[in-house]
Amino acid sequence: MKEILEFPDLLRLIDERSVAFRAAVASAPSLDVPVPTCPGWTLFDLVEHLGEGRRKWAAIIAAGPADAPPAESAWKSAAPREREALLAWSAASTQELLDALREVGPDSGCWTWWGTSQVPQTCGAAARHQLQEIAVHTYDVQVTLGAPQPLPDEVALDGVEEFQFTCCATTAAWPHEPAVIDYHATEGRSWRLRLSGDGARIARLAEPVTAADASARATASELVLVFYGRIPLDSVELDGDRRIFDQLIAWEPE
Repeated sequence: MKEILEFPDLLRLIDERSVAFRAAVASAPSLDVPVPTCPGWTLFDLVEHLGEGRRKWAAIIAAGPADAPPAESAWKSAAPREREALLAWSAASTQELLDALREVGPDSGCWTWWGTSQVPQTCGAAARHQLQEIAVHTYDVQVTLGAPQPLPDEVALDGVEEFQFTCCATTAAWPHEPAVIDYHATEGRSWRLRLSGDGARIARLAEPVTAADASARATASELVLVFYGRIPLDSVELDGDRRIFDQLIAWEPE
């Protein structure tokens, strides 16, 4: 399995996960059922959120480098309430995103919210994050139906690294004692997160040369679902100082 998903793989998987998302929605008893992993949302709300988000990112990608995302008027589209029409609207939202990505390619710049992370502000990085959003929300629908499934292996393995590099890495100073956290996917990959006054920096880990202060071991899917708050931290094997994980979860860098 590839270390990093290439751009064609990202596009393929965005399409595949979107198809799985719509298939799960189509089999739900009602669009009004609550989504347990998204408190306060119904299934309709989740479909609307995912569709609007893909349209917004399609506009962001098409706009190129910018200091801010395009105005809502550039991408806003009302989600229909009837299920068949809603699913067609959702499919069109995904297609807008895929078309925009194919048009510009992975190396084109675009606005992103992760300027201080370890990830470039490019359309390829945006595609990588879009895949994870769609995959996690597909899991949300499956939970709603009482039939959750692990994220596909290639999605989950890329998702562990993508979350850490995009959502966790920052130049904002860590407000606690310096610490090192290791994440181990049972599929055979590991990452090391260093927390210090210089911020949070992540790297792939081949062989640990020093012991970590804390570590988490699980399948890649379980790690991603922990990162996104879909399953509790205690669902995975923890070692070392649990307090560091609690501090990291509570941390809101400015």
